[in-house]
Amino acid sequence: MSMSGFNSGDAAALGKVGVLFGGRSAERAVSIMSGNGVHAALQSKGIDAHLFDTGERSIADLAAQEFDRVFIALHGRFGEDGSLQGALEQLGIPYTGSGVMACAIGMDKIYTKMIWLMRGLPTPRYASLDAGTDLAQVVAQLGLPLIVKPPHEGSSMGITKVRAGSDLKAAYEVAAGFDEIVLAEEFVTGRELTVAVLGRGAQARALPIVEIVAPDGNYDYQNKYFTDDTKYFCPAQLDDATSAEVARLAVEAYRAIDCEGWGRVDVLLRASDNKPFLIEVNTSPGMTSHSLVPMAARALGISYEDLCVEIVRSARLKMAQGQG
Repeated sequence: MSMSGFNSGDAAALGKVGVLFGGRSAERAVSIMSGNGVHAALQSKGIDAHLFDTGERSIADLAAQEFDRVFIALHGRFGEDGSLQGALEQLGIPYTGSGVMACAIGMDKIYTKMIWLMRGLPTPRYASLDAGTDLAQVVAQLGLPLIVKPPHEGSSMGITKVRAGSDLKAAYEVAAGFDEIVLAEEFVTGRELTVAVLGRGAQARALPIVEIVAPDGNYDYQNKYFTDDTKYFCPAQLDDATSAEVARLAVEAYRAIDCEGWGRVDVLLRASDNKPFLIEVNTSPGMTSHSLVPMAARALGISYEDLCVEIVRSARLKMAQGQG
């Protein structure tokens, strides 16, 4: 993909572009960094781009801006979960990324896993926990260690690695502070990979795979965004067959929940046998200087600015208009 032919006429054809950022989720700080980066990138290409903070301004105000299209640089609830996408469909404003259903499913790690399993795609075994769950039974079923996490949060919020059965209740309570239902997942020991995917349907394609090597294997919120201790390798050092299989699975996982535009699929490569397991999909990945989709694009020679342009050009309304 080359943007060398992108000119002022192309920029004008995109019209007035809103960059939706900030928002109200636990990931507001990251979204502000993403939005500022995207806004500067689009402006540098001559696009009439404007920042719009959905955490501070109303849907009515959004409608009044008369944007011709919007770039969604929001992460987490109210921006990545389908609710905003539904509002944009109602307003008739084309938007970047996945539609209502894919966002809603992608935001829920349990529903995502259910669909992947129905499609025969590999993902770690799991259990859903609530206040009445027999935790000892979960340990017996899944073994130890376990990962416990709230299914609707991103950026590693509320996650605990449980090494002893006696610690499961406390881990459940941490995650239950974010979500009513909590996900317990078998812990896969191995390499942490992530695959950016661009496009939709048969045209969806994987970018070079990124391997994440975090301090002590702890890729948490701090290490993800605010330290330089985490190491990233792109393209990941994998043999050709493994690399092709991970990329294929990531694209299948993305298509399975009907993602489009762009997204990022997280994969664990089990150390014992190099078998890949799908962990989650992000339908509105980070676009900060530390973020992984821009890193993967750079490995193909696609600049951050050109990536932002490709994504904003793909903005569209997903629901058939004028039917019913």
